[in-house]
Amino acid sequence: MVPTAETVRAGGSAWQAALGAVRGCAAALALVASLSVAAPLPALAKGPESLADLAAQVTDAVVNISASTTVETRGRTMPQLPPGTPFEDLFEEFFNRRGQGNRGGDDGAPRPQRRSSSLGSGFVIDSSGIVITNNHVIGTANEIFVGFNDGTKLKAEIVGKDDKLDLAVLRVKPDKPLKAVPFGDSETMRPGDWVIAIGNPFGLGGSVSAGIISARGRNIESGPYDNYIQTDAAINKGNSGGPLFNMNGEVIGINTAILSPTGGSVGIGFAVPSATALPVINQLREFGETRRGWLGVRIQNVDDATAEALGLGGARGALIAGVDEKGPAKPAGLEVGDVITKFDGREVKESRDLPRIVASTPVGKAVDVTVVRKGQELTRQVTLGRLEDGERAQKAGLNQPSTESPTATRRALGLELSGISEELRRRFNIKDSVKGVVVTRVDPNSAAADKRMQPGEVIVEVGQEPVASPADVTRRVEALKKEGRKSALLLVSNAQGEVRFVAVTIE
Repeated sequence: MVPTAETVRAGGSAWQAALGAVRGCAAALALVASLSVAAPLPALAKGPESLADLAAQVTDAVVNISASTTVETRGRTMPQLPPGTPFEDLFEEFFNRRGQGNRGGDDGAPRPQRRSSSLGSGFVIDSSGIVITNNHVIGTANEIFVGFNDGTKLKAEIVGKDDKLDLAVLRVKPDKPLKAVPFGDSETMRPGDWVIAIGNPFGLGGSVSAGIISARGRNIESGPYDNYIQTDAAINKGNSGGPLFNMNGEVIGINTAILSPTGGSVGIGFAVPSATALPVINQLREFGETRRGWLGVRIQNVDDATAEALGLGGARGALIAGVDEKGPAKPAGLEVGDVITKFDGREVKESRDLPRIVASTPVGKAVDVTVVRKGQELTRQVTLGRLEDGERAQKAGLNQPSTESPTATRRALGLELSGISEELRRRFNIKDSVKGVVVTRVDPNSAAADKRMQPGEVIVEVGQEPVASPADVTRRVEALKKEGRKSALLLVSNAQGEVRFVAVTIE
């Protein structure tokens, strides 16, 4: 068919419309391109252009720490290695093993001695000569020297140290004021913020590395006050005790540990936050020792099963598993089974929050402690004592009713139970002060086995009520069933009298 004039015109109009649409798309693309050029990403999203000015501003305040200790050798003497040699520990272990068959001093003569050296980092916080480092850097050193960026080396004395936070305060006596750096507020730092670490890795002083904050509040199970800043800035052996700076040149962390299968940096380093370290540093400077608050309770975490058994409505707080008879909590009326949800107005979200909060509270201060007891919220006022070394390891002394134990055995919750007899006390070495119901067997397929209950443990309470016989246990479990509880909260003692709470599913 031959096209008519109208068809051609219509086709021409359609073609022109298509061209117009293409031109519209091109214009839109051009607009997007112009907008992309006009609105670039924030500069810090790409990283700072240079850290040279910041590094130059603070480097003179960062120091090298060398600590040496005189130790007795056994057998062969290890060859002297350059300080900070990466494999120094491996050499030492090898030669100590080899020397075991040829020990010196067996004839009564003095053992040969050698000096064991360690290297680390530190930083000046007071121009008069106050230096901060890690406690593990200096250890039990006989001599400590601080090396500065200009080559100066000064002998240091220990002002105070704290093994719980791994901190040490040193003092040197300079001829002129030293360059010092201030602390910043670690609480304002966020994951993704830029930081730099300066220190003495492998004996290479004045090394600068950069990265970001990867996370906050890390618990690496190194102590009771774990609350580390995690960073991907390179931290290696020798960086310990060195500063972690924010972009204002303020110390927001003290580099302390790394997670590494190789011994070198894999981008997972940890620093003590300045907010945690500064109160301890101030105590060490003023008193030469720490003065932490002490509540006098032993606590454990609240999991979902325990929260359900206690009627908390959700896992929260710190569950009191023991009350020290001589501690401040006892006269204030705190009891085993209480769940501390607030301390001095601060929320306790999980059990590891409480030791940090208590420790940072002044000794002698009267504080309000909010607890949940059998479903009711109560407030008790406690006047804090002082935490001494070893106090947190004290055993809880719980006085339970003295009742003659029957010899009959029963089964409940996957446990075989018996009253305490002299024969069972001897078999499991159970202290005379421990009262309750003895676990003689644990079903390996039971919920109690999943919670690591063991024969020889003693059930002291079921559902926060004391039990003295296997019949008491079965009655309490049945009562909890009727109440609609899905789990039974047991207070369990080991043979030495140390107690813990265990939430066992009611089958």
